[in-house]
Amino acid sequence: MELTISDDKMKIMITEVLSEMIQQKKEVFYGMFLDALKDVGLANAIIEGRKNDFVEEEKIFSLLESER
Repeated sequence: MELTISDDKMKIMITEVLSEMIQQKKEVFYGMFLDALKDVGLANAIIEGRKNDFVEEEKIFSLLESER
């Protein structure tokens, strides 16, 4: 006897399992999604920074000093 499950039924089962896991472990999934969003934001900032000209270190330090 062989057990087979259609793709549609498999999708429904996986969706139900993931939904139940997210509901039961909200803190874990919240942390995972937050970390993923931070990583995407950092990656986008790095990519954006590479498009622009570099700023000299002296200019950065002079601006920081003037803020004090």
